[in-house]
Amino acid sequence: MKYSIVTFGCRVNQADSLGFEEDLLARGGTAVAPDQADFVIVNTCSVTATADQGARQTIRRIARDNPSARIVATGCYATRRPEEVLALPNVVRVVPNDDKPKTISLLSTDFGLTTAVRFGEGEGSCGSAIEPGVAGRTAFTLRVQTGCAESCSYCIIPTTRGLPRSVPLADVLAQMKRIVAAGFKEIALTGVHLGSYGRDIGTSLVDLLEAVRRAALSGARADLSFRISSLEPMDCTRASVELVAEGGCFAPHFHLPLQHASNRMLAAMRRPYTIEYYAALVDDLRTRIPHASIGSDVIVGFPGETNEDFERLEAYLDRSPLTHIHVFPYSDRPGTDATSMSGKVGGAVVRERGRRIREIAQRLSQRFRDSQVGSIRRALTVDDGSSVVTDNYLKLSIPPGHVRNERVDVRVLSQQHAEMA
Repeated sequence: MKYSIVTFGCRVNQADSLGFEEDLLARGGTAVAPDQADFVIVNTCSVTATADQGARQTIRRIARDNPSARIVATGCYATRRPEEVLALPNVVRVVPNDDKPKTISLLSTDFGLTTAVRFGEGEGSCGSAIEPGVAGRTAFTLRVQTGCAESCSYCIIPTTRGLPRSVPLADVLAQMKRIVAAGFKEIALTGVHLGSYGRDIGTSLVDLLEAVRRAALSGARADLSFRISSLEPMDCTRASVELVAEGGCFAPHFHLPLQHASNRMLAAMRRPYTIEYYAALVDDLRTRIPHASIGSDVIVGFPGETNEDFERLEAYLDRSPLTHIHVFPYSDRPGTDATSMSGKVGGAVVRERGRRIREIAQRLSQRFRDSQVGSIRRALTVDDGSSVVTDNYLKLSIPPGHVRNERVDVRVLSQQHAEMA
């Protein structure tokens, strides 16, 4: 059976799609391009209207290029608008997020899949059907949590992902063992609201981080590293920062969504912190871990955003220690409270504000890259071995002679290039 998987959106979706890949390979499936597949799984996102549109366009294109393909849709858009998605050409089934973990089992009869070879079961077994390079991924994205109970006024995701649910620590460690045995040297820990990990099962994110560190050390895996995926600012605790600052297996890489630098806008967005809190947090991070990558998200053109609000955002970002910024121009998301708010900002203004913030983002990224020239960084070779991603999240080209998934030390030569240290 030939299959293809198309993934939109966040790292949680990427982790879910890796799970599909593993299960399908274990059942004897063969990964091919969508236009050659017997069936295609489209893992959708619904964080914006543009994300919905992208999923629809992709499904229509697959059906046009491969009329015999059977398409299965899952993810947040498919969960939020199942009838709408099921009406698209060639879509034969919609799998809501709650049923995602058993997607391939649900499809096994429909698509004539063989019984899975159960990797990771049985005494001493920790094998895997995937290895570095499958689906183009050198690092493994491991979902340890899903769901969100926050009430941000612009976000639809709590209604598509449900309440927070954490993967038990023992299960995370078992997954980690299996992933490492398959050859992966980097694991990104991710969740819809990662910082809430463990609150529903009597533990915490710090407990998880300490547990995976102990497991890595006990296995004498000096080449194994972990990235902590996006954390809400209020969840980035001193204890978690300490673990990263100590070095070892945690990459000096943070992603802390700001969304805005005007307290008036943060209150309208129902973000539970102030710009003063956020600024102090990232300033402390920069002092404690000078070489850390610190990324963020911001929204421009939120309802009610005045010129003064936007200027506050511009002024803060321009002087901030951030290194990467994702800019999201606001657009109405039906089902959220922000949709009914007054003071909508015109499209042309939103686009111009987005352009100005992207210019700042480019300057911040260039400043960080320049600051790293001459430094020696731990890195992992990716793609075909001609590039590396450093521990602090710089992607750089290197001289030939390497393959994917080598742990190396590199000296940063420029914003784009490195050499072996």
